[in-house]
Amino acid sequence: MKVLMVNKFYYIQGGSETYYFALKKLLETNGHEVIDFSMKDDKNFPSSYDSYFVENIDYNGSSSVFSKWKAARNIIYSKEAKCNLERLILDTKPDIIHLNIFQHQLSPSILDVIKKYNIPNVYTAHDLKMLCLNYKMLTHGRICEACRGSKYIECFRNKCVKDSYAKSFINVMEGYIHKWRKSYDVIDLIITPSAFYRKKFIEFGIKPERVVHIPNFLDTEKPEINRRDDSGQYYLYFGRLSEEKGIMTLISAVENTDLTLYIVGTGPLMDKVVKRIESSGLKNIQYLGFKSGQELKDIVGNAKAVVLPSEWYENGPYSAIEALQLGRPIIGADIGGIPELINGNGMVFKSGDAENLQEILRRFNNLSKEEWNKISITSEKMFENSYTANSYFNAIHDLYWEIMTLKKNW
Repeated sequence: MKVLMVNKFYYIQGGSETYYFALKKLLETNGHEVIDFSMKDDKNFPSSYDSYFVENIDYNGSSSVFSKWKAARNIIYSKEAKCNLERLILDTKPDIIHLNIFQHQLSPSILDVIKKYNIPNVYTAHDLKMLCLNYKMLTHGRICEACRGSKYIECFRNKCVKDSYAKSFINVMEGYIHKWRKSYDVIDLIITPSAFYRKKFIEFGIKPERVVHIPNFLDTEKPEINRRDDSGQYYLYFGRLSEEKGIMTLISAVENTDLTLYIVGTGPLMDKVVKRIESSGLKNIQYLGFKSGQELKDIVGNAKAVVLPSEWYENGPYSAIEALQLGRPIIGADIGGIPELINGNGMVFKSGDAENLQEILRRFNNLSKEEWNKISITSEKMFENSYTANSYFNAIHDLYWEIMTLKKNW
């Protein structure tokens, strides 16, 4: 089977790229051919198809009036992406197309090519862009669903995109144009990593039969963990340091306790996190910076529990899946897809509520060794039951054939 996979970044930028390359490896290991379509970048991994990739677009770096106009035009409709994808399709003749994040740098223009050649396709919804113009349903730190019913003008009124009327207006234009053109109707099947996202897509008017929930997966065997001297003595947050992740709420919950918290990661709030820890003299909170590889695995694998304090509609975070694989309990916010990852293997608290989080952390800290061991084993079982590469391959392979068969019979 030839699978043409689309994602706007061809290097590890976040969870969608982790998924992209894991799925690419999984498909190729099982004898399928994967064809890449993405954007050129100095950070890209090698690809046999990079001559078809679109030129690099940096929406944060454009300065001249012409550059800004070109960037705005590409967000709405990229002729380059459309033409390049058509050349790639004609040259490789894929059996199915698997879309990931393609909006803005590639744009929905590529959907016209898929429609033209009537190619079977699926789309993994790593975010809420189909429903919300700023991807997150989060506006100025608050959950927002004002665009429900295609009321995209609310995005402009609220300056939902980077707190800018201009950038919000461009996205509003994008939303209304592709709503009018019915661009997204081309997508045969939408895959959501969380059941919550499936529910949200249906609430916003997508037919239930077009949306299927398949959890994300890890394509690696359970790693060996080196025991640390502080094993089991600290709670851990690892991931992006940004407002929607709730990191400041977590710090507030831990600062006046005798609990130990390690923070791993980088992001726009990194300086604020470091300043808060240093200025308040928080000896029980340590910022460890960016970690990767075996060092990160050892930090995760020795944590007493991993904390997910998100304050937005989290999907199926890889940090949680990595925690499950290593048998780590999860303490998570009651928002988005996070509660789906906690079933006898941790505790849930009210999102954005530092006092409630502190209460839950204290309660968890008082568990007996036997109770903790039981929770740890439950985490490992959850991973084996739902998040392995083998289970994902079986599910995605069946979906591919189902879509291809239905399309053939139309």
